[in-house]
Amino acid sequence: MKKLLQVIIAIGFALGVQNAAWAGFAEGATAYNNRNYTLAYKEIEPLARAGNKDAEHLLGLMYYMGRGVPQDYKQALNWHRKAAMKGKADAQYVVGAMYYTGNAVIQDHKQAVVWFRKAAEQGHPDAQQTLGLMYRYHIGGMPQDNVLAYMLWNLAAAGGSANAAEQRAAVVKKMTPEQIEEGQALSAGWKVGTPLPKQSRTGGG
Repeated sequence: MKKLLQVIIAIGFALGVQNAAWAGFAEGATAYNNRNYTLAYKEIEPLARAGNKDAEHLLGLMYYMGRGVPQDYKQALNWHRKAAMKGKADAQYVVGAMYYTGNAVIQDHKQAVVWFRKAAEQGHPDAQQTLGLMYRYHIGGMPQDNVLAYMLWNLAAAGGSANAAEQRAAVVKKMTPEQIEEGQALSAGWKVGTPLPKQSRTGGG
């Protein structure tokens, strides 16, 4: 069970570059993707200090991975939390992961749920997949609910998560036709940016 929710922080930044409004971020992100971490830090650090959430997230990742700066999980959490508070889904996911693993912070699965949910409600597939696991296996104070796990894995699989597709295929074997129907309806009816349900009608275990 301890290995069940190993969270791999491997996030591509190419997609975020198009939406970055601040001069210098594109250059810094490109440098990061090209493994020129010295240049990336030079471009990104001032933007992060000025409050750009994309830069805060990328600087947090640099500290997390020890790329261009000494590895420092406390700094990583600090910068990711800043971006997460501004609504950056990738950063919310990382903060959730750090709470889940107890990395640079006291382990707190309930706090992990809070941050995973914030990211999942923005359509973050990794957060949806992880939240589904927490419902499936009754982790972090979550009720055991196969319908919500199925719903979340449906959404995550649609977002490109291969792990979610595998987990959905496994849980569906343990579900009744009524539960599958409810899970399908919940995922079909949900819109990005709206709250995710916290309980289902038929899925309680």
